[in-house]
Amino acid sequence: MYKFSSKLRLFAIICMVLGLIGLVFGFLSVPGTVEEANEILAAQEAHHGGGEAHHEEGAAHHEAGEAHHEETNFVDEVKGEPGYSEKAMANDKDMGHGAHEDGEHMEHVLHQMQTKPWSATFIAAFFFMMIALGTLVFYAIQNAAQAGWSPLLFRVMEGITAYLLPGSVIVLLIVIFAGEHFYPWMNHELVEEDKIIQGKSGYLNFPFWLIRGIIYVVGWNLYRYFAVKNSRDLDTAEDLKPYKNIFKYSIYFLAFFIVTESTMAWDWFMSMTPHWYSTLFAWYIFASIIVSAVTVIAIVTVSLKAIGQLEFVNDSHLHDLAKFMFGFSVFWTYLWFGQFMLIWYANIPEEVTYFILRIQEYNPMFFGMLILNFVLPILILMNSDFKRVSWFVVIAGIIILVGHYIDIFFLVMPSTVGPYGSFGITEFAALLFFLGLFIFTVGMGLSKVSLRPKNNPFLIESEHFHY
Repeated sequence: MYKFSSKLRLFAIICMVLGLIGLVFGFLSVPGTVEEANEILAAQEAHHGGGEAHHEEGAAHHEAGEAHHEETNFVDEVKGEPGYSEKAMANDKDMGHGAHEDGEHMEHVLHQMQTKPWSATFIAAFFFMMIALGTLVFYAIQNAAQAGWSPLLFRVMEGITAYLLPGSVIVLLIVIFAGEHFYPWMNHELVEEDKIIQGKSGYLNFPFWLIRGIIYVVGWNLYRYFAVKNSRDLDTAEDLKPYKNIFKYSIYFLAFFIVTESTMAWDWFMSMTPHWYSTLFAWYIFASIIVSAVTVIAIVTVSLKAIGQLEFVNDSHLHDLAKFMFGFSVFWTYLWFGQFMLIWYANIPEEVTYFILRIQEYNPMFFGMLILNFVLPILILMNSDFKRVSWFVVIAGIIILVGHYIDIFFLVMPSTVGPYGSFGITEFAALLFFLGLFIFTVGMGLSKVSLRPKNNPFLIESEHFHY
């Protein structure tokens, strides 16, 4: 039976404490007035050189073009101008509105700067929550498919999903309390001037949005509770009733997840840019969720084997996990390219604006993400023999996790803070805090029961699994 070591527990607590201190610093250091925001911009311009002034202004106008938080641009889009342009800005100034535009622009910049710590916290919170959620989905798939290779890994999966309850509750609380920072459709003054969002108000309204969020969290955690309970009961059961219950619950959960994952992607991410949409968006987020989850399952499995646990798990189990890492990395790339290529080639203004800011202001990271999420995993895991080598799998796993954290970063940061997104103290602190919480919760979850399941009808097949 696994024992959560005191050193690892202390490490997790230190991460949480340091992360919490950093987060408090991040929230306290945001500017409170337009004057403070101007001082920060002036300091940045002095640091990067005078030429950056024009660059920053143009970047801010591009963000305004996304029409997420800019009041004046909502009016422009109602008039049939789907994107904001510097030419439109110049025309406004010619008509004597320059000072008014500058004032609104700086108010918008202040709002973006104040949103940054919320965005950093949400990115890290969702990243670790999605690992637990994806692991639960993978666990349900194995049970519903009655897979014969994976039962020996069920306790590992159940331990990882222990993080789902605190993780999902924290994410829900963040989107509730930061909603006015993240979601333009929550600003009633802007909605009154925007016919497009008014047309979506039957779906994008706070009461219905909140109810959906609660349903997601409750539904996911209910399945986890009953599945794990029956899995533990199966160890001492005299019949297969608990196993049949898990099979039944898994089928229901997967049907529930297909719907709720899609609406969750729309509610918590795509509605940050309510004028933009993609029919591949929910699948795209699902690919990130599942590949990150399988990667963590593999890393935790390797780690437990390294300390003498899971001696019954062989190289073929690791090989299969690595194949899923490889396959879902290709699947994610297919969806990324399909979404990007179609939108970019069609060049429809209300669609392409989503990528303009990301490419112009985050270019190295945006395309570098492809190297981390596709090129390197493919090169490392393409060889079948390498999939059986623990340290090769761990290296590929770390690269994949870093890449998909950046992926979540790009889902949130450009939409909420525009060109002012960066990786600094707040982002690092958020990662540190939720990493500590994840390690602590998963460690406690793994230590509650024997890592070797009993009485599963496919257990013998899993013990003798060889590929």
